[in-house]
Amino acid sequence: MRNRLSPSVLAADFGALREDLRTAEEAGAESFHFDIMDGHFVPNISYGASIVSALRKDSRAFFDVHLMVENPDFYFPIFKKAGADRICFHVEATPHLDRSLNAIKELDMEAGLAVNPATSLSTVEELLPVCSYILLMSVNPGFGGQKFIPYSLDKLRRLREMAEERDLELEIGVDGGIGLENIASVLDAGANFIIAGSSVFSEKDKITEKVEAFNRFIKP
Repeated sequence: MRNRLSPSVLAADFGALREDLRTAEEAGAESFHFDIMDGHFVPNISYGASIVSALRKDSRAFFDVHLMVENPDFYFPIFKKAGADRICFHVEATPHLDRSLNAIKELDMEAGLAVNPATSLSTVEELLPVCSYILLMSVNPGFGGQKFIPYSLDKLRRLREMAEERDLELEIGVDGGIGLENIASVLDAGANFIIAGSSVFSEKDKITEKVEAFNRFIKP
């Protein structure tokens, strides 16, 4: 298990996505995070598999797809075809979590669960051995640029403890409001997969600088 930064494509310049991602990848980003929103599970619409497919052609990075959608199972084969390496979906979105996780694995992808800030960790406890990773939301999903919810740190510590008690090398991602000012506390609490959006892409001329700064924390 290794620490990784995964810049969120949602925060990049949609008029120059290839350019922004290439700059981040050359600076040391090994993964990119794709937020897929349907306007139903969350009150926003982002983009679809065609964006993932178009960017896959020019990137060797790990593609991490986060489905914020209703009926997530429908999308698994679509994003597999588009070039996803990993898919997570929300525990709040479907009642058949075990079946859905295994459906992703059968497509030869890593499978994970995303958990909203107010959702209890008890919803994923039994499934930790089945998951490749858990994505903890540290903001309420649906919009970029939100502030980190402080109680997410305690939740993160408890999830890491749950994994260690079961002797699981579980990857734990944290998504929302993470910047250079709080990344150290997020890593110390047990995260190893860091999603960062506006804190990487908001200033086009500083993408390289921001990725390198994040990686100094993530890969000391």
